[in-house]
Amino acid sequence: MTLKRLQTDILILGSGGAGLFAALHAHQSDPSLSITVAVKGLLGKCGCTRMVQGGYNVALAEGDSVERHFMDTIEGSKWLSNQDLAWTLVTGAVERIHELENELGCFFDRNPDGTVHQKAFAGQTFDRTVHKGDLTGIEIINRLAEQVWARGIDRLEEHRAIELIRTADGRAIAGVLMIDMRSGEFVFVQARAVLLATGGGPTMYKYHTPSGDKSCDGLAMALRAGLPLRDMEMVQFHPTGLLAGTGTRMTGTVIEEGLRGAGGYLLNGRNDGSDEPGERFMQHYDARQERATRDIVSRAIYSEMRAGRTSPNGGVYIQMHHLGPDKVRKQFKGMVERCADCGFDLAGGLVEVVPTAHYMMGGVIFEPDCRTVLEGLFAAGEDTGGVHGANRLGGNGVANSTVFGGIAGESMARWLQEHGDWRGPDEAAIRESIAMHEAPFAPAAGEQAQQHGSGDIESIREALFDCMWDDVGILRTAQGLQRAQGRLAELEAELSRIRLRDDLPGGRAFNLSWHDLLNLRSLVTISRVIATAALAREDSRGAHFREDFPETGDLPNSTYTVVRARDARGGNVTGNTAGIEVGDNDSESNSESNGRESQTGDFTLTREPVNFTRVRPGETIL
Repeated sequence: MTLKRLQTDILILGSGGAGLFAALHAHQSDPSLSITVAVKGLLGKCGCTRMVQGGYNVALAEGDSVERHFMDTIEGSKWLSNQDLAWTLVTGAVERIHELENELGCFFDRNPDGTVHQKAFAGQTFDRTVHKGDLTGIEIINRLAEQVWARGIDRLEEHRAIELIRTADGRAIAGVLMIDMRSGEFVFVQARAVLLATGGGPTMYKYHTPSGDKSCDGLAMALRAGLPLRDMEMVQFHPTGLLAGTGTRMTGTVIEEGLRGAGGYLLNGRNDGSDEPGERFMQHYDARQERATRDIVSRAIYSEMRAGRTSPNGGVYIQMHHLGPDKVRKQFKGMVERCADCGFDLAGGLVEVVPTAHYMMGGVIFEPDCRTVLEGLFAAGEDTGGVHGANRLGGNGVANSTVFGGIAGESMARWLQEHGDWRGPDEAAIRESIAMHEAPFAPAAGEQAQQHGSGDIESIREALFDCMWDDVGILRTAQGLQRAQGRLAELEAELSRIRLRDDLPGGRAFNLSWHDLLNLRSLVTISRVIATAALAREDSRGAHFREDFPETGDLPNSTYTVVRARDARGGNVTGNTAGIEVGDNDSESNSESNGRESQTGDFTLTREPVNFTRVRPGETIL
């Protein structure tokens, strides 16, 4: 076994909006710190922030306010958000958008009078979404990457993080174990502070928006390291993913929300065997029609699909031509070109769409300064839970990443002034993790050294797609969730039996089958967590809808789910996070205090009360 060892003061996992903002703010706070950004792909060329089309929510215009943005966020979350985190989001967005424009050089669309143009997005009471056409994420990431390069911040590109390594006593993080994908070698990076900002990426569903390299690695590592995850049942489906057939990866990619905000119509199919469109249907589901929140529109589309009122590929249609083809081409140039590449005329015709898994509201429990319960580990972006509750408003995602990424950078630099000691790693944990990740290359006990190829991996991937879409998707029932739990356990066992070859030219260097297998391991693990949390929540909130429990429940007594691994090495991390006591769930006192603990297989689940720190259900701060 070859293990390379590196050191850095601050290690940032991920190069999206959260990771790059963290690097810049940490450097600004203390230029003497060594800062390293580790990324699975290439810095500036991968991740979800780059793929953002719609824009960035921020209260700038006359008549709008951070209080109004806050109330939209809380009501959109179905009162499950951590309100201190939501307040940090909406207030920090104002500062961050000015930083993006005035310091980093982003050019956002303007009004004729020179003010920043803000477009309409669903679920909001004010047009507050700042954008660069419909390619906002590229503008933000290009400018951030330029600034990171200019400051000489270190990069570990094509390095895959595989394990958060704690100290031998389990009280703090010592560093991160990685695979250098270019050579296949293992690398341990010792760091005084680590930021988890790998992004979520619900690519375990048949239709999904993130790129295939997004596989919930950060959440899976956090779970194995003993950290608590909250709201994991809350997986957001974007209502309008492009539906271009099974032969293209373009299927599932986002047809942005601004189209519906601008006045686009959703039409069903006729259910008579023809390819002709049917009628607008959103008026049957919500008074806001196409501008209802994403969860409502996704359920409406899925209901039309189940009723057989579909387009030729099994979805529904979006129509824009009634707004004027020239106007559509001007306002949504990127969308028009993307649809044309797949044979659709967005400006003058109809485009087939389907709900597509887009964002994970759940994640690691963290505080407003981005600390977690594990000393030395910080978290920001889609790896975290609590900001969005049960439903994220479109445009709040990139705001979340950039706001909390900047905070994380400042917090780590400040924290290191008082907690700057190097901590030795648990060497046994490193050895165990290497053995686990090398296991696919060793013949399984009692069997011939028969090597299995990517075909086995592909069949498991397709089975995972079907399982999650059918039973842990937009509409859920206890029966379907229990069926999914069993199927996911089978898929996990199948993954453990796959064997790969490293004796061919190239060996483990850029061994895509190996990394596909590791992606699926993470996805199946987090899929099991999603199913566990969804089965436990016996009400319907936001993105989580139980057909057997369709009522919202008692809002003033709202609770959120917390899932922990039962077999985390060194035990689960305990401490006080975000004002909620996150205790050792094997203890009698904690069990008595919440009375809602359950253990299912590999996980322990508790229900924690929502702390309404700023406004209670039925009230407003406006």
